[in-house]
Amino acid sequence: MTLDYFFVLIFFLSLIFLILRLWTRNSKKYTRSKDKDPASVLMVAGSGGHTREILSLATTLGKHYSPRYYIVAETDSVSEAKIHYCEKQRGGDDVPQEYQIFTIPRSREVKQSYLTSILTTCRASLSSFPLVFKLQPDVILCNGPGTCIPICFAGLLLKWFSVKDTYIVYVESFCRVTSMSLSGKLLYRFVDAFFVQWPELAEKYPGAKYMGPVVS
Repeated sequence: MTLDYFFVLIFFLSLIFLILRLWTRNSKKYTRSKDKDPASVLMVAGSGGHTREILSLATTLGKHYSPRYYIVAETDSVSEAKIHYCEKQRGGDDVPQEYQIFTIPRSREVKQSYLTSILTTCRASLSSFPLVFKLQPDVILCNGPGTCIPICFAGLLLKWFSVKDTYIVYVESFCRVTSMSLSGKLLYRFVDAFFVQWPELAEKYPGAKYMGPVVS
């Protein structure tokens, strides 16, 4: 079922890309100077532990990473509040923070079947693709929630079709000790950098890099 899910998803995302590619065909491609220009970063927040981990990663980003875009599921008001708090702590009350929060439908609920998640992922893609094409982030950073799947594939298509050289970083969740999440299995061979928080998982998947726990 996982492979069926994957191929149907690829077909649907590619179809959306072709439509968006026609829409943006006359736009000029911007080339960022890696030494001088700031890098925009898009981060995908899940819920609960996923949000805690992604915000822990966000606090390590220097001022060079700006603006910062956050993606949350449309029903996740808790994560949105945590993002606002994190950004406030980052710069203090007197420092304006260059960040925005966007909401999209959930790709897959907890314990949702793979078959029905195809439909919900397609629905999430209809919101994700236009958003990613509009923002064209320099970096996409995510850590496993289902919401990240259409976001990452949109970033991959930006790269594959030379719209924007978006660098995609995936950090597997701390709770994945010996096996990957579904998101990790789908994105493992496609992202630019894949990190895990347990050495057992790094030994099992040679392309993964062990980074230790994100949250101490």
